[in-house]
Amino acid sequence: MILDIFFPNRCLHCNRIIEADFLVCNLCYEQIHFTHFDYFENNFIKEKCKLLFPVENTFALMQFQKENLSRKIIHELKYKSREKIGKTLAEWTIENLNFKNDKPDLLVSVPLHPKKLKERGYNQLHLFTETLSKFYEIPFSHDLIKRNYYSKAQALKDKKHRLETENTFSITKNITGKHVLLIDDVFTTGNTLSTIAWEILKSGENKVSVLVMAVDE
Repeated sequence: MILDIFFPNRCLHCNRIIEADFLVCNLCYEQIHFTHFDYFENNFIKEKCKLLFPVENTFALMQFQKENLSRKIIHELKYKSREKIGKTLAEWTIENLNFKNDKPDLLVSVPLHPKKLKERGYNQLHLFTETLSKFYEIPFSHDLIKRNYYSKAQALKDKKHRLETENTFSITKNITGKHVLLIDDVFTTGNTLSTIAWEILKSGENKVSVLVMAVDE
């Protein structure tokens, strides 16, 4: 309570004082470019993924554009030690995503290399995934996929190096007959998700869908 008085929670965008559990004020929330994608219908991500691997369904919460608020939110989540933003993004996702009668069997987040995890102190996808798991009552796994190599952040790579994802990931245990929902923060080229998806698809009679916090169109 004392901390709330001396260090009140402020809107990430306009710095206005807001409620403790909020991320942005109501006015700034209206400025976020939500995609309003339908999980079951064709959208930008599904079209891109189909060129890379067999995909069932796809969903992105926000549009990730230069200088917009969603970019700032993701940046704060990943690089400013604001892990709790993941919970807020999950709550926004829950408001917009309906699996109807076709829920995935397993939620799988894209892993960090152990060195990167140690540097950052947390995986920005874990709280997001766990919040979704609890609400939708779908089990999750943070260790089904292993990142084999340490590399710099995707946002810092040039286009050529973004494409060099071969053998970057491996599956830690075989699964069969599962519909896996792959979860990542930002969809750019789709190559990271493609590499992981093929590891899952070749492991057994599995299906893959994709959910991301934001899509960079």
